[in-house]
Amino acid sequence: MKFRFKDLTAKEAKTFKLHTLYNSIEGVILGVIALNEFVFLKSLHGSNYQMSFLFQFSVIVFVFLIFFNEYLQRVKNRKKFLRIVGIFTRAPLLILLFFPQNEQAISGNSVYHYVFLFVFFVYYFGNITIYPTINFFLKSNYRLYNFGKLYSYSTTVNKIVLLFSTFAYGLILDANNYNFVYVLPVISVLGMISVFVLSKIEYPDENIVLPKLSLIKSVRNSAGTMLNILKKNVGYRHFEIGFMFYGFAFMTTYTVVNIYFYEALDLNYSSVAFYRNAYNILAILILPFAGRILGKIDPRKFAVITFSSLLLYVFFLMMTQYFPYFTEIYNIQLYYTLIFYILFNGVFAATMVLLWNIGSAYFCKPSEAGTYQSIHLSLTGVRSIFAPLLGVLFYELFGFTFTFGLAMFVVFLGILLMIWSYKTDKKTNLQSS
Repeated sequence: MKFRFKDLTAKEAKTFKLHTLYNSIEGVILGVIALNEFVFLKSLHGSNYQMSFLFQFSVIVFVFLIFFNEYLQRVKNRKKFLRIVGIFTRAPLLILLFFPQNEQAISGNSVYHYVFLFVFFVYYFGNITIYPTINFFLKSNYRLYNFGKLYSYSTTVNKIVLLFSTFAYGLILDANNYNFVYVLPVISVLGMISVFVLSKIEYPDENIVLPKLSLIKSVRNSAGTMLNILKKNVGYRHFEIGFMFYGFAFMTTYTVVNIYFYEALDLNYSSVAFYRNAYNILAILILPFAGRILGKIDPRKFAVITFSSLLLYVFFLMMTQYFPYFTEIYNIQLYYTLIFYILFNGVFAATMVLLWNIGSAYFCKPSEAGTYQSIHLSLTGVRSIFAPLLGVLFYELFGFTFTFGLAMFVVFLGILLMIWSYKTDKKTNLQSS
């Protein structure tokens, strides 16, 4: 069935336009932030451990979802609250205008490193409010059979804009390593504009009266519900344990990959932007096919595809240090082994975005999907407390090969668990029938 704008209700059409505009602006922002860790290493000369914190901040904030979910349910004026959050979490990026543009002032254990980290911690903290609100707004305006379709169209626009933004930012940084002091303040303004656009989406008035609970009691209730679900739903528990294996492998290597690009391969900004864009382009092409597959098979079987692609792209990344052959095209260093890294990373990026967003819903009733996803995100925050730092520690103690090899072994355990869990469930279901 072809998409036609006239098939939408007036409410859906307006929401789709606003959400797509929001996603377009966010595509520019995310394209710039995609090079953040590399900027921290190459331009700011921050330490490896400091850089791991920069990545860690983007996910560790999900630990606070238990607290903020309870608070968000009690917010009366979501539009006003969203705009306040947008201003206070995006405005600090303007501080970067005052950063020095010389190596002497920012080298060593500079205070500017900590300011940079703090500014982005505040930025990521805003996502705790923004992300749940997006789902609330869209579910309030889209009919059920249009939700996935319209969401995927807006997301595709976001990814396309992201590709151009990342590549352009790479060129800007190659012209001058310190151009981030001008680009990131622009991102600050765009971030406030994007949140304002999002807040224009209409939503129904809520007259739900929730009982007043103390913060300690509400957190205790939430934690109890989560533990009870993990205890009773065996298939979901296996799924989340598998994600802990995957998450450890992904997070320990994510920070080390940036170090690897900088120290082992000595890539310029254009080359890093190229590798990030190449696998994202492939992911956009694969997404529709991956969506059809996930709709037909158990998420644990689908997870085997996702986890295996992670294992393989880490393998070919690791092998580049032993086969360091490349050709240079328009200032881009194209390593031959990294072609396979691009291919498998494209598969990983396309399948993980689906598995991440809707995989948990397979194990519950529709009314429980939000709770199950909250558990999923909270566990993400838990593993982010230690995994990124351990990745840097393993690299500094044992080198790249050990770190990548350990990640491949751990994600392999996740693959085995997914296969065993699915086969066990299938066998149990056959015996019971």
